Amino acid sequence: MKPLHYFFAIFIWLSSCISDNKPDFVYTKPITADPTDVAPLTPQPGDSVVTINTGQLTPAELIKYAETLKGIPYLYGSTDPAKGFDCSGYITYVFNHFKVAVPRQSVGFASVKKRINIKNAKTGDLILFTGTDSTVKVVGHMGILKVTPDKEITFLHSTSGKDYGVTETPLNPYYQGRYMHTVRIFPQNDK
Repeated sequence: MKPLHYFFAIFIWLSSCISDNKPDFVYTKPITADPTDVAPLTPQPGDSVVTINTGQLTPAELIKYAETLKGIPYLYGSTDPAKGFDCSGYITYVFNHFKVAVPRQSVGFASVKKRINIKNAKTGDLILFTGTDSTVKVVGHMGILKVTPDKEITFLHSTSGKDYGVTETPLNPYYQGRYMHTVRIFPQNDK
């Protein structure tokens, strides 16, 4: 019986070592350009902060493409528009369309380098929320902000709620109660 215990202990140890090396971002479309041409997802030296390199992509281009996906149904864990998206699957798919790497899970965006006050938000910034249980203060949902000149805020996201899919939602009291952070990834939004 003891050899069997050793086998399971070694199996569990090896499994945990292997899974630690998995990246937390994916490209959902084949990259046909030179790989050196792709904007990388880069941790900052000495810490776990992430910078998303948007290259020449503009917030307007991002929003224009993101809006074309409205109506695709919700599907947990999916980045496939033919099947549906979860919230971070939608964000991943939109950015990967432009060959920009992003964290695959919404919680990964909590490590993005630049947090801003929601009052200073601009179109293209990302908004992070708790999951559906707002008492658990961990990022569990996210969207792409659209901000009008008079500061009306809506966001594009894939929801498992009543809209059940990719939709645009105002920053209403329900989402304000779940609000956690706003992160800026486009340098041009600092101007």
